[in-house]
Amino acid sequence: MRLFRAVTLCIALSSPVAAVAQEPEADSLRAEIARLEARLDSLIAEIEGLALAAPAEDEDPIARLRAAAREAASAGAGDVEATEDAQEFSGRQRSLQALNPEISVTGDIFGQLREGAIDENNFIPREFEFSFISALDPYSRAKVFVGHHEEGGQLEIFEGLGGHDEEGGEEDAHGHGTVTEIEEGYIEWVNLPAGLSVTVGRFRQRFGTFNRWHGHALPGSGYFLPYQVFLGEEGLAQTGVSVHWLAPFGPGAYEAWFEVTRSSNESMFGESDEPSFLGHVNGFWELSPSTYFELGFSGLTGDHVDEEGRFQNRL
Repeated sequence: MRLFRAVTLCIALSSPVAAVAQEPEADSLRAEIARLEARLDSLIAEIEGLALAAPAEDEDPIARLRAAAREAASAGAGDVEATEDAQEFSGRQRSLQALNPEISVTGDIFGQLREGAIDENNFIPREFEFSFISALDPYSRAKVFVGHHEEGGQLEIFEGLGGHDEEGGEEDAHGHGTVTEIEEGYIEWVNLPAGLSVTVGRFRQRFGTFNRWHGHALPGSGYFLPYQVFLGEEGLAQTGVSVHWLAPFGPGAYEAWFEVTRSSNESMFGESDEPSFLGHVNGFWELSPSTYFELGFSGLTGDHVDEEGRFQNRL
């Protein structure tokens, strides 16, 4: 009995010693696990940050530009808020010059070489044009084009087509007829409701593509033959009102013009001063950054009056 009690006492005394020896080992394991978990969390956070910072390969470049613009705008807004208390005021007296019209001058000089005409003046300033363009307000503009023309630089295809040298001109030192006239002078209202714009005054009408162009901007020495035959050497420019409409639908750009002007083109209307009517529709499609397709139709009608009587002309 005494032996059993002694053995029991020895076991009871040795058990706390073993428990005490195992506690430091468990604490070190828990510390190591905690350190590894912290390291794992930091690596996961770093990977997520890199994934957010790197742009996707298939991301739209326009989307990247928009994102950069939003970041720049937000940064600018922060700067404005930071400097709001230190706002500065300055005078805008020098900005008044923005109300002055834009003035430009273009020249069209014709030169030719002909056998047996060595003594002649073969260089002729066919036209000098002065343009004045002024923005009256955000919705209206005034434009005036004044041209000084000199005859002798045109290629004579037909006689009597009604060019600048018909009547009312003067002669210079070389015997060439000269005339100064207002080629265009009008006011236009743009950005009106429903895609409309209105032009009132004297203007080159929207008949075809090249009739709107001035002489110095043409790809050749003059207007194409059909223009000269039906509308005269200088094309169609009359006084009246023009309404333009830009359609808000479709994959391309669709436009329409309707113009009412007083007949003053002798080639088309003779001596008539009755109203003439013009319509033009146009479609434009961009096929690629460097290729486009354009298709348009024009129609012109009005009375023609001459010695033989009055009849209606349609073109």
